[in-house]
Amino acid sequence: MSTVAFHTLGCKVNHYETEAIWQLFKEQGYERNEFEQQADVYVINTCTVTNTGDKKSRQVIRRAIRQNPDAVICVTGCYAQTSPAEIMAIPGVDIVVGTQDRHKMLGLIDQYREERQPINAVRNIMKNRVYEELDVPAFTDRTRASLKIQEGCNNFCTFCIIPWARGLMRSRDPQEVIRQAQQLVDAGYLEIVLTGIHTGGYGQDFKDYNLAQLLRDLESQVKGLKRLRISSIEASQLTDEVIEVLQNSEIVVNHLHIPIQSGSDTVLKRMRRKYTMDFFSERLRKLEKALPDLAVTSDVIVGFPGETEEEFMETYNFIRDHKFSELHVFPFSKRTGTPAARMEDQVDEEIKNERVHRLIALNDQLAKEYASRFEGEVLEVIPEERFKESDNENLYVGYTANYLKVVFETSEEMVGKLVKVKITKAGYPYNEGQFVRVLDAVEA
Repeated sequence: MSTVAFHTLGCKVNHYETEAIWQLFKEQGYERNEFEQQADVYVINTCTVTNTGDKKSRQVIRRAIRQNPDAVICVTGCYAQTSPAEIMAIPGVDIVVGTQDRHKMLGLIDQYREERQPINAVRNIMKNRVYEELDVPAFTDRTRASLKIQEGCNNFCTFCIIPWARGLMRSRDPQEVIRQAQQLVDAGYLEIVLTGIHTGGYGQDFKDYNLAQLLRDLESQVKGLKRLRISSIEASQLTDEVIEVLQNSEIVVNHLHIPIQSGSDTVLKRMRRKYTMDFFSERLRKLEKALPDLAVTSDVIVGFPGETEEEFMETYNFIRDHKFSELHVFPFSKRTGTPAARMEDQVDEEIKNERVHRLIALNDQLAKEYASRFEGEVLEVIPEERFKESDNENLYVGYTANYLKVVFETSEEMVGKLVKVKITKAGYPYNEGQFVRVLDAVEA
């Protein structure tokens, strides 16, 4: 019996694709081992979003080679796509596949075993206009299922390498999305997270079908789906039609992740982001009207080249005034090969760190304020796993629809079910709750 082990770096999309690649191996009779164990094949799914991503990817590749020098070492993912030669230069790497042609991996392994010659199977991603179907009937993680609906991005923001790693925007066939969603619900998942490289851009490459229609079709056609979450959506993709769907939907959750990156028009221009703060603000107001309890989370890059104290304060004040419920704050990091890495006026590391800390402090305050609106209320939670920060064996952690993290006492058999929990003490990063009851089949 041949064995395979996986290591995934980077984002949700990579994790999704690792599960898809595992399905291909499983069909060929492979058994899956932990990455730390001996295996006949190691698959490293790499990340290249920052220079650190590249470095970590190289470290993991070397670790696999040390573990079993006789194993077949396959490297895939974004770093493999952008820098195949760099990876091929690591002694011990046998096969490099980029962010397409993953279904050919098993054939390449057979070819390598016969010829014993390293194989670079990376092709030009920019020529690809077709979404690569990769099926994931179930996940190793048993509570929230990701469902990839699109690939690539046409935006070319000045700080970002991803279009070069993933190619241009291409959407998955809606029938395939619906089929796989039903498959996931049938496998026991109550919540599905729609994910992609530029998720909200779904349908831009179709003539007469868009994200709003996909959301409606998922709701009307998938039987038994309780929660539908969009992993991330750009402000420009929050059309009136999408907002209307959110307002009327019974299953799309009241949480959106809308990356802002900066709250200053001048910085946004240098980033080549395609919106102004006036536009962003208007979309947020419209959303709040449609969904009063909506949680809006966001990504912010601090210390982009040339960012002045005034520009930073524009970002700070915008976030404060619009009361985001949680932020992911990143200090700008130079990604080799992007225009922003070559810009003059790079911001000093100390200034960057100081600004990051100010935003994180604001985040903690805003997150607590948002959570406190729900203290004393009974919300629906899907318990995910045991709460590891406590010795109490009966404490579990899960998320509400609006993405509050709740810790409460329950039992192992409630994991993955929909339960009612009273928020007894609001806080951040988690809230304390009290189990009320499990929803019965009729309610659920």
